[in-house]
Amino acid sequence: MKVIVRWLLLAAALLLLTQWNIGISVSTFGSAMWAAFVIGLLNAFVRPLLIVLTLPVTVLTLGLFLFVVNALMFQFAGYLLDDFQVQGFWQALLGSVLYSLWGMVIDVALERLMGPRLPMQPPRA
Repeated sequence: MKVIVRWLLLAAALLLLTQWNIGISVSTFGSAMWAAFVIGLLNAFVRPLLIVLTLPVTVLTLGLFLFVVNALMFQFAGYLLDDFQVQGFWQALLGSVLYSLWGMVIDVALERLMGPRLPMQPPRA
């Protein structure tokens, strides 16, 4: 249940980003849900690979290159989806930072409202 609520709230955060006129557009809430899903998949599977491949640059820039990796994931989601558009790299950078901040706020709020995640435990006999 917590995952679905988080997904819906992240989609709402994407719609909020479109209202600030920073070069990001989403046509409908359904499109925002797909965009949040694709961004989540990219962050789960592609982002770790990019982090490993760009580790020397990340170390050299004291971790600031991770902002570039996040912006690339955000912009790549815009390329994959027709109804989610990101105008350019700087807009993707700003959008990814704001989206990440909203994600942290959502995570903290859900943690307080729904409690911490419990590890999977086998059923008792």
